[in-house]
Parts: sequence; C-alpha cells; structure tokens
Amino acid sequence: MSEPEKFEDDLLYALTRTGEGFRTERADLVAGGYRLGRRRWRRRSAAAVVSGAAALALVGTGAVYLTSVGGKDAGTVRAASAPAAGAASGVAAAATPTSVKSAAPAVVSGDEVLATFRALLPKGEITEATGRGTDSEEPDGFASASLVLDDGQGKSLIQLGVQKDHPKQAQQQLQCPSDLKASRIDACTLTALPDGSKLLLQQGHEYSDSRADTKEWFAILTGPDGRSISVHEWNAAKEKGAPDSRPNPPLTLDQLKAVVTDKSWDRIVAAIKYNGVDEAAVDPGLSLPDREAVLAGLLPQGVTVTGRHGDPLTADFDLAQGQASSVLEVKVENWAHGGNPMGERAFKDATTLPDGSRILVNDAPAGTSKPYAVNVLRKDGLAVLVYQLPGSQPLLTSEQLKAIATSPAWKAKK
Repeated sequence: MSEPEKFEDDLLYALTRTGEGFRTERADLVAGGYRLGRRRWRRRSAAAVVSGAAALALVGTGAVYLTSVGGKDAGTVRAASAPAAGAASGVAAAATPTSVKSAAPAVVSGDEVLATFRALLPKGEITEATGRGTDSEEPDGFASASLVLDDGQGKSLIQLGVQKDHPKQAQQQLQCPSDLKASRIDACTLTALPDGSKLLLQQGHEYSDSRADTKEWFAILTGPDGRSISVHEWNAAKEKGAPDSRPNPPLTLDQLKAVVTDKSWDRIVAAIKYNGVDEAAVDPGLSLPDREAVLAGLLPQGVTVTGRHGDPLTADFDLAQGQASSVLEVKVENWAHGGNPMGERAFKDATTLPDGSRILVNDAPAGTSKPYAVNVLRKDGLAVLVYQLPGSQPLLTSEQLKAIATSPAWKAKK
C-alpha cells in the first residue's frame, strides 16, 4: 500500500461519519476514500446500491448513507404496500423488528451470523459460505454473510449485511428511483412498518446499461434503533462476471422481507458496535465564530479568512493572500469522553511529539511541493485535522499547517 493510500485508510477510519465528512467532489484524497469505501461495503457486507438511483458510501468507519438522485416515485413505480405477512415456502414467518431489550452479547462470531442467515433461507445445497461477526479484528462495526444457494433450480449468490447507526444520527435514506425503466428496475416498493422501520424491496438488474442481463433483487430494512439489514441475491453464482444460472434469483420479495425483518437478528444487532463516530460525544462545543477566531490567530501574516461554512465538527474556511485564494478544512473533535472507537487505529503509526501529541502528515500528490493534511491527537483527547483542499492554490506550508494543527489554542468547551 502506498503512503497516500495508507494515510487515506487511517484518516477515513477516524474522521468520517454518517451523512457528514469530507466533500467527495472537492478532493482527490476524499474521492479515493469514497471509492475505497464503496468497494469495501459492496465486497464485505453486501449493502444496497439502488441500481442507477442511489450510491452507497461506507467512508472508513463503516458509516453508511444512501444519497438518492431520483425524485419522488413516478407513476411507473409499483404502489408501496406491505408484502403479505407470513412466510413464503421454505422461509420463516416474517416478524416486525423490535428494539433489543436483552443485554447485548459480548461477541457474535461469523459462524453465528452465517448460521442465522442460513436458517432463514429456503432448503438447498449451500457452497462458498462465509460469515463475519463482531469478533473481527477490523474496528468498523458490521456483520455480514455470503453464500451460494442451489435450490434445485440453479445457483444464486446471496449476501447479507447488518450494521447499526448511532441513535438520532443519519441513516441511509431509502427511496425508489423515479424512472424505473432507465435503471432497469422491474419493481420497487418502499414501506413504512408499524414500529417505524422502513423497508425497501426491489427487483432489477445488476447493470443498468444492459451490458448483461444478470438480475439483482434485494431488501433493505432500516429501523429506529439504528439497524440496517440488507439482503441481495442474483440469478448467478457471482455478483459480476458469471453467466446467469437460472431465470430469476430464488427468493421472492415476500421471502426477502421475511429474512430482513426476522427477530433472530435482534441479538446480532445488539452485539454490533455503532457505526462511525458518536457526534454528540465528540462535539467540542466550538461554534463557527469560535473556530474562526482561533484559526485567524494562527494564520501567517498576509493570509486572511474571507468566508466560513460548516457544522459543529467540521468547517471550511476560505483563505486569501493578495489575489490568491485557498480553502482550508478544519475538523475538531473531543475524544476525551469516548465516542470515537477508531481513534487508536487511526494513529497507530503516528509520530509522537515531545508533548505527547501524535501527528500524521499527508504530503501532496507527486509534482507539487506542499502537503495538504495534518492530523493531530493530543494527550487531552482533542483531535484536530487541518486539510488544505486540493484544487485550490495552497497558501500554507507544511510547517504552517503543523503549527495550526498542534496549537494549544484549540480548546474544547465541553
């Protein structure tokens, strides 16, 4: 792994969260992380990509959101209605999920996740079965399973992903695309369940551009307790690159619903760590004016702040020096009270400064002379990232970025 890729990997584990974080369209580092996250979630937990209508992003910690590009359901979308209660042939009866009331188990193994998944599927020969539980060495919180099922009608790849978002923080936004035909989707419904959960059921194709006819059907359930459970199936033994082995995937929409809503997932959801960073726990209590005041006092002579925008954790500051301009992103988090379980991993290879702070520096891409990101974790738990966004004219040197990030002027108010 190259140094820039390693930095992206470590930085993304620590400093991104659901519905917030780096702006992927504005930075090479971020775009790379976004693509990496998409591949990871697609490969490791089989979460949903609403064909042609939404993009699923796991940015580092496992924080996931669906950003829909479609409008409201068009008339071609099948009317949203709850599939019939009760199980289809070979599948356990569907049950509306409820909040987990029992104590969370310390660990759920990959074998347990896989066994739970298998018990909810129709009978048949199962091969290439794997599972991921909460005993994984990876710090991001999710469980998954993948297998190939042959029910006598041909092989089908079926994949499961389970994760959990912090309460009151953004979950993936489920929505059917407005133009089913353009996305090669045959049916899509979005249903609100009695307990407040949302259920998306979709039948479509792996490719919207008709390069292959492989079908992809899936169900996604999001619940008020933060859970997100998804099951994807194909009429082929592989997600991509394999010939179709049967006319349709084996599970009907009712069967997919039965799997994702089954109460046997409660124990596994309870054991999974929350995705990403607990924003409320790491909020340092610094307003935008607070952060601008600190930054203004740390900028070199001749560089001024001309604009600001952001949220409680991250702010972008427009900088100017004469006719030159730049954008500096400043992220401040208070890890002193917990809320960021990925912190130690992110800084495991950092350089330790004389005052005990740990620092990571990412140099600019080849051909440029100025670094664009410095990430610092102080002994008091304050984490500060200063990030000179690519695409703008960098105004700050490496030492100036380090001075801003390591300055004791950054102080949490809560």
